[in-house]
Amino acid sequence: MTDPRYTPLVQTLPATVPFVGPEVQERDMGQTFRARLGANENVFGPSPHAIVAMEREAAQIWKYADATNFDLKAALSAKLGCSPENLIFGEGIDGLLGYLVRLLVSQGDRVVTSDGAYPTFNYHVTGFGGALVKVPYRDDREDLPALIAKAVEVDAKIVYLANPDNPMGSWHSGAEIEAAVETLPDGTLLVLDEAYVEFAPADAVPAIDVQDPRVIRMRTFSKGYGMAGARVGYGIGAADLIRSFDKIRNHFGMNRAAQVGALAALQDEIWLQDVIAQVNAAKVRIGQIAAANGLNALPSAANFVAVDCGRDGDFARAVLRALVARGIFVRMPFVAPQDRCIRISAGTPKDLDALAEVLPLALEEARAGVSA
Repeated sequence: MTDPRYTPLVQTLPATVPFVGPEVQERDMGQTFRARLGANENVFGPSPHAIVAMEREAAQIWKYADATNFDLKAALSAKLGCSPENLIFGEGIDGLLGYLVRLLVSQGDRVVTSDGAYPTFNYHVTGFGGALVKVPYRDDREDLPALIAKAVEVDAKIVYLANPDNPMGSWHSGAEIEAAVETLPDGTLLVLDEAYVEFAPADAVPAIDVQDPRVIRMRTFSKGYGMAGARVGYGIGAADLIRSFDKIRNHFGMNRAAQVGALAALQDEIWLQDVIAQVNAAKVRIGQIAAANGLNALPSAANFVAVDCGRDGDFARAVLRALVARGIFVRMPFVAPQDRCIRISAGTPKDLDALAEVLPLALEEARAGVSA
């Protein structure tokens, strides 16, 4: 009896996963979290119309979904003012990033990203044998000029930029991004991850021709539309690039309930605006809680707030552990000096009441542990 014959590349990869989810932590602790504030989920949920649509579709779940996502593409293209041929749907932005890397990256091809940016993209690059080239953050945001300069230096196939950024919540203006596109080297694609675009100020959204072959924009129904569990992501790009996804994508990656739910959510602008207002109010409250405990909340254009714990990463990790042990699920950046922060997702008033109650205790425990 022998083991499967893994590829040489797979044998070199570490045995790890991008995230340890809250459910895993709850099983390890033997209890559920009081407040789920670590995954940047939209705790206010999807539109009631989306819930009804998905419930109705449950009886039809025996059917495969429309592999072309025709109705959803038609509605979204009308909203965005582009052609359906400029849109690709898939299993969240995560799935689309994997397909994109598979399309463009061969073993040894260089890909430029920020050190500490969204890690799932990195897993795709290494999983296809690409070489990650990382640029440090500058002033707690991704250093866009340095990313482009590095792409020129190493002849990168892809440059990845999240705007707004996760894990810091920082952002660039649309004008900055438009100018940066004009400096991209030939043959380099800018992957603009706009997962949090619904929460961003209007001037953070660049005006880029949808047929510009130098850029693909990634968006999702997970954040503003509150459908993280449905896994609905989409890309906006030049028609030739979008057609290329059909060569390698899972054509039945979207399920029927997710399709109809996303369509209904897209049509409920009133709910979306109400969610944005609730998120903004929650971010203000998080800032107030932070300030009451002597901490600094960084400005955020996303649905979470990075809170500077005022010391180093070891101290922030101690704060995080103490919060988790007391039933408050939060996360934090992985790379110094951003790891001096903890990242707190927008929550309900009840969630944030629990945070306000527990944070002083967590800080006290972390300070005592550091002093010991």
